Amino acid sequence: MADAYDPDDSDTEVGLRKIIHVDMDAFYASVEQRDDPSLRGKPLAVGGSSGRGVVAAASYEARKFGVRSAMPSSRAVRLCPQLLFRKPRFEVYKQVSDQIRAIFLDYTPHVEPLSLDEAYLDVTDDIRGIGSATRIAQDIRRRIREDTQLTASAGVSYNKFLAKLASDQNKPDGLCVIRPGDGATFVAGLPVSRFHGVGPRGAEKMAALGIETGADLAARDLPFLRAHFGSFAEYLFRAARGIDLRQVRANRTRKSVGGERTFNENIVDPDMLRETMDHIVDIVWERIERSGAQGRTVTLKLRYADFRTLTRARSVSPRVPDKPTFARLGHALLEELMPLPQPVRLMGLTLSSLDAKPREPGNVAKDGQLTLL
Repeated sequence: MADAYDPDDSDTEVGLRKIIHVDMDAFYASVEQRDDPSLRGKPLAVGGSSGRGVVAAASYEARKFGVRSAMPSSRAVRLCPQLLFRKPRFEVYKQVSDQIRAIFLDYTPHVEPLSLDEAYLDVTDDIRGIGSATRIAQDIRRRIREDTQLTASAGVSYNKFLAKLASDQNKPDGLCVIRPGDGATFVAGLPVSRFHGVGPRGAEKMAALGIETGADLAARDLPFLRAHFGSFAEYLFRAARGIDLRQVRANRTRKSVGGERTFNENIVDPDMLRETMDHIVDIVWERIERSGAQGRTVTLKLRYADFRTLTRARSVSPRVPDKPTFARLGHALLEELMPLPQPVRLMGLTLSSLDAKPREPGNVAKDGQLTLL
């Protein structure tokens, strides 16, 4: 899942940092195309193809038809009838991810993985004497291509938010650098839909307020943003100015495992919300199994059309034992809120209050469901 700005995770750093964000291009799908030449150049989805299957990753050929990760497979097939499906091979993805991680560690010990296919690197301390963060990023991308026959995109900047934006700028197989002093200017020219968490419906609401670009957003003061976007305002205010004080943390303690989905169209129909809950349960529980996490608290997150965010949680003892219990708790939290006062633009489900020592990761779910990416 994408890495959002968390105000509770901010630490003021002394001086400018040199941050690289590396993101593999359509990672799961690219691994499948690498290992099976017959799939190259064809629209491919990794995930479950059955009735309740979900697309975990889509090749660039599939994305041209509008196929995206976290999309129900049934919808993906409607968009792209010639779409091919492959079941996920986590053991292979993990092996390739370990190869890539080893390359990162040749350049810095400060590596913060976000998932198997992306990470932040703090290369402020140039331990190999290469001379610049840009050259380090170029060298990393070259080695990834040589060692794995896969491509990666990278962003280089002085904070995590800007490095992440930069890595998305020239995908696939691209590099973008945002230099000190250029962050606010770079953000000013972006459509607000590029900001994590805004999405299509959020962009529509902002457009109705006269906000279409980062510059438009930066022109609004914090009280205005709070009045229209609630707690989301703090993130928007900083992002519009290219500000992000988070450090790259190599040994972050996992506090929760979850996933969320932002809808292309707001949903208010109870049956559609229940079906969406089923999809999210499938996706999040698969991630829980892969991580080996065990926890006691299930939290439902809803973001309404007006950007107001609501959370409800329920805990059990000693821990949530299995997927049916996880699903039952998620649905119970949703039912307590029915009927909803307005349409929903985002739904998420999280397992927290994790045990200090996770169990060994179990087998991957048989239905081929993956986490929201």
